[in-house]
Amino acid sequence: MDADLLQFALFAALLVAIAVPLGAYMAATFAGEVQFLAPVERALLAAAGPAARSEQRWTRYALALLAFNAAGFVVLFLILLFQGGLPLNPQGFAGLSAPLAFNTALSFVTNTNWQSYGGETTLSNFSQMVGLTTQNFVSAASGMAVAAAVARGLAARQGTSLGNFWVDLTRATLYILLPGALLLALLFALSGMPQTLAASLEATTLEGARQTIALGPVASQVAIKQLGTNGGGFFNVNSAHPFENPTAFTNLLSTLAILTIPAGFCFTYGRMVGDRRQGRALFAAMALLFMLGFAAIYAAEQAGNPLQAGLVEAGAGNMEGKEVRFGIFGSSLWAAATTAASNGSVNAMHDSFTPLGGLVAMLNIQLGEVVFGGVGVGLTGMLLFVILAVFLAGLMVGRTPEYLGKKIEAREVKLAALTLFIMPLGVLVFAALAIATGAAQSSVQDAGPHGLSELLYAYSSATGNNGSAFAGFSANTAWHNTFLGIAMMLGRFGYIIPILAIAGSLAAKKTAPPTAGTFPTHGALFVALLIATILIIGALTFLPVLALGPLAEHVSLVAGRSF
Repeated sequence: MDADLLQFALFAALLVAIAVPLGAYMAATFAGEVQFLAPVERALLAAAGPAARSEQRWTRYALALLAFNAAGFVVLFLILLFQGGLPLNPQGFAGLSAPLAFNTALSFVTNTNWQSYGGETTLSNFSQMVGLTTQNFVSAASGMAVAAAVARGLAARQGTSLGNFWVDLTRATLYILLPGALLLALLFALSGMPQTLAASLEATTLEGARQTIALGPVASQVAIKQLGTNGGGFFNVNSAHPFENPTAFTNLLSTLAILTIPAGFCFTYGRMVGDRRQGRALFAAMALLFMLGFAAIYAAEQAGNPLQAGLVEAGAGNMEGKEVRFGIFGSSLWAAATTAASNGSVNAMHDSFTPLGGLVAMLNIQLGEVVFGGVGVGLTGMLLFVILAVFLAGLMVGRTPEYLGKKIEAREVKLAALTLFIMPLGVLVFAALAIATGAAQSSVQDAGPHGLSELLYAYSSATGNNGSAFAGFSANTAWHNTFLGIAMMLGRFGYIIPILAIAGSLAAKKTAPPTAGTFPTHGALFVALLIATILIIGALTFLPVLALGPLAEHVSLVAGRSF
């Protein structure tokens, strides 16, 4: 226990040590102060045409983002559909079915990276590199661009511009994601991850049998899947596979990479709005929620399965579905990070976690992916809760709520409140439809409350743009591929468009200087109010259905019953 606490303290210290300077670097990047690839940047923006040379209102910014992502979806859909006739396909894989290609293309365009297939048995090197890895970069860069635009809107003094989407997209890719992914890929390759165009190799086992081991350009894809909070695995078992995560060093490096940019964006935001205390307050709220989530998962897994009391060594905990080389601490920390940060990669099977451990991982997503969240969009999701928190604070003190000197009025509160209906719609409504049509019953692996948890986790993961899954859920059906795809689209653009609209609305408002009656949004009291708002709105929304799933399963296990 003491050693695990020390490991967590060291991890937290490393995260802060990286996130703070990275936040400053990203702020400088979006301000145009980083120029070491200026010729490449100018060439790319010239290719984008006149649209890349003008300031954009929120409507034009949103339309540019939607157009770019729509084009990316079409290109990736066609690559996957006609994979069989494309190059770099040494295994001779056929193209994907239309529903699976639709689901996968939407998944990677929305930065969800949900996978209804096994990577090493379904996709060619061309699909992995040209199709998926490209989207790993640009979908992450799109989210980062949105965060930069929103920060500009909140910092503006009666302006209309949020910047330029094409400029922000280019800078996020060139100066942040590409250098970071290159460094990570080199470290991963040096640590034993394959990076080759070979399809496979033949090995002889200790028993003398022949075994075919899949290979491919793994290190380069894993680097951006972690750094961009993408999460899609090259192999079916993701980062539990020894080629995607071979050592304790790669496990630590990957977990840090998952959280680095989302955490750094808090400090980027503080610099861009001209008040670093605001960024520190958001980071404090996210960090506290993350620590609570990790502690709950770790405690649940360390306590183990009550049905195995007396059958396993005392203190061994629940090792089902976990890699021995990572243990309970490494698996719990990764589970907390990947579900808090909208990453979705796994180094252990969440389906095999204890009911309470799986509940916390699921709840991290259901909160709206705001506990760090995805790159950029996690910050903007948190700002929706900030607007609601200052609105509630205004009601309590009888004043018009303000944030950064801007009046928070009916338009902003309505947009924020309506946006928070996206998660219940995608999770509860779509899951209910699957149950009503029988699509759910044919896809779950287990009966009873655990089967319900598998279904809930799938639609939570899709709507929250997370991408992880309870491994027992069979999602590769026409129904689930379609509705999970729609849920991903709602979870991505149903959040992005309203927050851009809010930023555009606030940008046009006058900034009033703080007075004695202004509620400060950078202190401990506001952090506590913000956390309470997140838990009340996010957690209580799903409490009834969680009581029927993981909570009911936990009570059953304590009573000596399994399903």
